[in-house]
Amino acid sequence: MTVTIGRRELLAALGGAAAAWPLAARAQQPGKLPTIGYLGTTTASAWGPWTAAFVQRLDELGWTEGRTIATEYRWADGRSERFAEIATEFVLLKVDVIVTGGNAAVAAKQATSVIPIVFVLGDPVGTGLIANLARPGGNITGLTNQQPDLAGKRLEILRDLVPSLRRLAIMANVDYPFAVPEVAEVRGAAGTLGLDVVNLEIRRAEDIAPAFESLNGRADALYVVNDALVVTNRVRINTWAAAARHAWHSGGCRSGRPDLLWTKLSPPVPAYRRLCRQDFAGDEARRHSGREADQIRPRHQ
Repeated sequence: MTVTIGRRELLAALGGAAAAWPLAARAQQPGKLPTIGYLGTTTASAWGPWTAAFVQRLDELGWTEGRTIATEYRWADGRSERFAEIATEFVLLKVDVIVTGGNAAVAAKQATSVIPIVFVLGDPVGTGLIANLARPGGNITGLTNQQPDLAGKRLEILRDLVPSLRRLAIMANVDYPFAVPEVAEVRGAAGTLGLDVVNLEIRRAEDIAPAFESLNGRADALYVVNDALVVTNRVRINTWAAAARHAWHSGGCRSGRPDLLWTKLSPPVPAYRRLCRQDFAGDEARRHSGREADQIRPRHQ
């Protein structure tokens, strides 16, 4: 099933997916509420709006916090080494379902083959997390927004906004496996547009400043591959991008983040409204690909 969905709506739909698992069917201790283990890949503040959407959707489905369900929140603060630790903790707590996203879904799957896992991420098939979208198999299900499929289109929009663009820097967390297909597509699109590419590899927050310093005027714009590390450090990246006078394009307009467009050739330009053209581009791509934001059906359906 293919639907058009934004990030907030995606998390709300994820709440619906979590509620679809038969929590009541799992063995419960007397007086113990069904419990969700919420593995947040970034920080509580960074994911505040989307967590609220998740809770709201659960409530609409009759799962009210403290009354009919309990939620254990854990935050990895953008540190991938925390994913396995938190997933293991949830197994020891015997939660009834684990909700997570991105690379943390892999850690959760490695930690348990029994507790249901509900995820949201870019390419679960290409990265080997599941067998296919229709029948993911095992104890895992969720949603995908297939972000790599639109990377080339986003770069085309960036080129429209910066016609003089000749040199592009791509920043990505190289420890984030889902960045690989997106970087490949951006590089391919950059080659088609005749752009020179500079790779900026990061693994932790401390790598961001040296990455920007290494550019030394070698790029006209910056494409940032979105992941937990980037979301957690978005203010830091925005600050360095502003100082370096680069165009930054990352994420999507529906996220509600106050993204700014910066170039070395002009003053800062508010990019929120203009970059929302990617929504139109996304709609076009979805009509052709039929894969954007596919909801994966649980095995028991």
